[in-house]
Amino acid sequence: MPKFSGRFHGRTKEIHNKTAKVGVLLTNLGTPEAPTASALRRYLGEFLSDPRVVEIPRLIWLMILHGIILRVRPKKSAKLYESIWTPSGSPLLVISQQQKDAVAKVLTEKYGDDVRVELAMRYGKPTIDEALDRLQLAGVSKIITLPLYPQYAGPTVGSTFDAVVNKIKSWRWIPSLSFISGYHDNPKYIAALAQSVNKHIAEHGKPDKLVLSFHGMPKYFLEQGDPYYCCCAKTTRLLMETLAFTEDDFVMTFQSRFGKAEWLQPYTDVTLVDLAADNKHVAIISPAFSADCLETLEELVHENRDMFIGAGGETYHYIPALNTDEMHIDAIVDIISAEITH
Repeated sequence: MPKFSGRFHGRTKEIHNKTAKVGVLLTNLGTPEAPTASALRRYLGEFLSDPRVVEIPRLIWLMILHGIILRVRPKKSAKLYESIWTPSGSPLLVISQQQKDAVAKVLTEKYGDDVRVELAMRYGKPTIDEALDRLQLAGVSKIITLPLYPQYAGPTVGSTFDAVVNKIKSWRWIPSLSFISGYHDNPKYIAALAQSVNKHIAEHGKPDKLVLSFHGMPKYFLEQGDPYYCCCAKTTRLLMETLAFTEDDFVMTFQSRFGKAEWLQPYTDVTLVDLAADNKHVAIISPAFSADCLETLEELVHENRDMFIGAGGETYHYIPALNTDEMHIDAIVDIISAEITH
């Protein structure tokens, strides 16, 4: 008998006989397992070691990461996570699981047992490897991956593609693959955002300025060809057209910068301080986040509010992420369904 390398993993006869046809993999960025320094150290170590996230020369960056950042930042970040932690765990993970359950329910109603939905985080747990293993065991013949980042970016969507391919390339039998790299201009996604803004206005009145705060990115990434900024700008334009807002009604900004390099501008925190002089009432929304997380629940809800009020502003509202909003789930299902029937 010939000896095999063991590099490739196959499917057993039992798997071949299973009936699931399509596997859907929903992913998000990730979260630490607990709001503790040790959990943050593990999570940040995995996240910040990804060359898609930080493009500083590898050896230099790893020395900085392990010699300085992972010695200092975990303790500070743990306190921030502790401030938003819920009895059920991390808000991002809890909401993502609810999204997965809602999407699975609708897809089952449409396609029966032919579709299997799994959730994974790019960093932390549940892992992409584990989710793909479950889809392989279910015997799926096609896998649709939808990273829940509306606007494509290399450090998020690109990194997710890397992880999916790195896992599947070890399989002996490769299923048909569909990777959705973004949905920043999807009409149903835009409509869901518009509904959330209109609902807020109906309750609190139209703000002097609507701030659309997207997660930041080093400017270098844009200069090297990452389309993230352009995706954010198109989402902003389509949403403002749907709301019939003028250029004086809104501003697009970028939050959560890290390090000393120049990031995409204008910066959210700086903009809010500047706006306070002439705009007493602002509302802020972050279309880049499909689920509320640390960057929204702590940074936008509390930290940025304090900056705006401290600079003389009077009324500050955060419009929540779409989370499990019915229109949002409908948009996700619509995006996936197009790939199922393709």
